[in-house]
Amino acid sequence: MLISEIFYSLQGEGMLTGVPSVFVRTSGCNLRCNWCDTPYASWNPEGTARSIPSVIAEIETYPARHVVLTGGEPMIAKDVRTLAAEIKKLGHHLTIETAATVAPEGIACDLASLSPKLLNSAPDSRLGVTWRKKHESLRWQPAVVRAWLDRGAYQFKFVVAQPGDVDELEGMLASLSREIPRDQVLLMPEGVTLEQIRAKAGWLGELCKQRGYRYAHRLHLELYGNKRGT
Repeated sequence: MLISEIFYSLQGEGMLTGVPSVFVRTSGCNLRCNWCDTPYASWNPEGTARSIPSVIAEIETYPARHVVLTGGEPMIAKDVRTLAAEIKKLGHHLTIETAATVAPEGIACDLASLSPKLLNSAPDSRLGVTWRKKHESLRWQPAVVRAWLDRGAYQFKFVVAQPGDVDELEGMLASLSREIPRDQVLLMPEGVTLEQIRAKAGWLGELCKQRGYRYAHRLHLELYGNKRGT
C-alpha cells in the first residue's frame, strides 16, 4: 500500500485530542477539498509502497496504545482492512479518519472519525471540470454515513468556514434519520495556520454554545504549526 508517512504525535483533533498516537497516513484520495491541509496525500499523492508487515513493525517501535489510520482517504488504500485487522490483533485502539464516502464493510475500528465535506470544500479552478464534478458527487454519501453510524462508536468532524455552514451540516445530519448526540459532533474552524483558525474561533465557539456542539481546536497547529509528521 502507498504510505505517505508514519509518525508518533499527539492527536490534534476530535474527542481524543491530546492522546499520544501513532499516525499511519495513506496516500491517495477520492476527493479534492480546496482547503486540504495534506495535499501530498490527496491533490498530489506521494509516498512509498509499504508491505503490511513493515507498517506494523514501525507502529510497534512507538510506545502508544492508540493508532490512527488517516490520509488522504484511508478507506481507498489497498488492503486497508487487512492492515486494520492486524493493528487490532496487537491490542491497539484504532481510529479511522475518513470522509465517509466508502462503506466500512466490517473493517476493524474502535472509533470512526467521520468528516463529511460541506459545500465549502469544493475545489477551485486549479482543477478541471471533471474533478470538480466528481468531488461534488462523492462528498456526501448518506447511505455510507449511516453504515458507519450503525457499525459502532463514531464522532463527526466538520470543517466550518462561515456561519452558514452550520445550517448546512444540520440539514445533512437531519437527513440521516438517526439520533445523533450533539456532543459527538465537533465543529472545527477552517484554516491551516493559528491566525486563520483564531479568526473564526470566536463566532464558531458561540455557535457551538448556542446549538450544543463541541468546538474542535486543532492542537497540532498550536504545538507544531502546519508541517508534516505532527
